[in-house]
Amino acid sequence: MKLDARLVGTRLLNYQTKINWRETTNFAAAIEDNNPKYFDDRKEQGIVSHPMFAVSVTWPVLSRLETFIDSKDFPKDVLMTQVHYTEHLILHRLIRPGDEISLIGTLKAILPHRAGTHAIIRLDAEDQFGKPVFTEYIGAMLRGVDCGKGDTAGEIPLIPENDNAAEVLWASDIHIDPLRPYIYDGCSNIEFPIHTSPNFAGMVGLPGIILQGTATLAYAIRELVNNEARKDPGRILEIACRFTGMVLPGTDIKVLCTGKKTYKDYTDIFFEVQNSEQKKAIRSGYIKIMKRG
Repeated sequence: MKLDARLVGTRLLNYQTKINWRETTNFAAAIEDNNPKYFDDRKEQGIVSHPMFAVSVTWPVLSRLETFIDSKDFPKDVLMTQVHYTEHLILHRLIRPGDEISLIGTLKAILPHRAGTHAIIRLDAEDQFGKPVFTEYIGAMLRGVDCGKGDTAGEIPLIPENDNAAEVLWASDIHIDPLRPYIYDGCSNIEFPIHTSPNFAGMVGLPGIILQGTATLAYAIRELVNNEARKDPGRILEIACRFTGMVLPGTDIKVLCTGKKTYKDYTDIFFEVQNSEQKKAIRSGYIKIMKRG
């Protein structure tokens, strides 16, 4: 299969949704994050969403790309080859219940990769007042798809380099119970049968159902917020990583903080997540944390 790099810049049809409190609280509950900022609505300022809740907002678009890509020339059969490969969230603020979100999307890059084609979509989220909420650069690996030399439309944000990748500053062990993929599926509305159907997972060559990559990342962000941001998710400015391995339910994962770089107004934190076989389920993990007094 081939994907013409001249399709870079193709727009996605706009999408709108209104956020309710059950969606935000359910997402945090799905990854067992009991931070009161996600649940205690007695506070005058109300509650906020988990930083990773943005992926739940964009899923209705990404799961039906064939209906949102505004081009008759896009070969929609290539979408059958895709797996989630990269994630980069830029958070302008956390989502709150009551927000009315509009998503504007663009096919930002089509890049050659040894496994096929790395396609990156940019999604910009605005609230009902036209103010930015988040920007997501989500990358799919289109396995076995040829794109020639590829192309990009504008700059793609790069993850800062970790100078001490072999260092481990701290580690957290997390057990992934056998029902977790089902709970995350139901609470995030991010559904795909490799996570909930053993039969389907077996048909595509997997050893069984696997935990959603965004759930693995959300668990890591839970630990990073607690350990590095004084349990204040509003300090998280960016989240980025590559998904490179599977997590099987009923096993343990290990979140490893592998480096820090401190600047005047923010700190870069680097991390990875290992699965039960000590393989990297997430590599090149990065969050940017705002400094507060």
